[in-house]
Amino acid sequence: MVKVKEGDKVKVQYTLTLDDNTVIEKTDEANPFEFTLNAENIIPGFEKAVIGMSPGESKSVKIPPEEAYGEHKEELVMKVDREDLPEDLDPQVGQHLRLRSDKQEPFIVTVTGTSDSEVIMDANHPLAGQNLNFEIEVIEIL
Repeated sequence: MVKVKEGDKVKVQYTLTLDDNTVIEKTDEANPFEFTLNAENIIPGFEKAVIGMSPGESKSVKIPPEEAYGEHKEELVMKVDREDLPEDLDPQVGQHLRLRSDKQEPFIVTVTGTSDSEVIMDANHPLAGQNLNFEIEVIEIL
């Protein structure tokens, strides 16, 4: 039986949940997720889980933060004085903002807190520090 190996292009169905069973993402049957292994655009733990699977095979896997989006880093949480923000910006908790670094590189932050004088922004990936639980089914090796 053919098994997924590094460099293969595959189609999979998956459901992603957190440890509290919150469903974060789910593919639908009409639109399976298609990707190439070792293209460096998928979290390492997901790729590792798919390697060795055959079309039609399913599995459950728990991917720890270090094989997903990393640990949550407090140094990526920042407090910004409201007076340093554009006047027309009224940040709300949960809002995503696109900022630029000192080197003008864009990055995304999530507003995690606000007060009259400051805004707390988190540049960690929203799933950083989380175990990711996947139900994966390999549909096809392309």
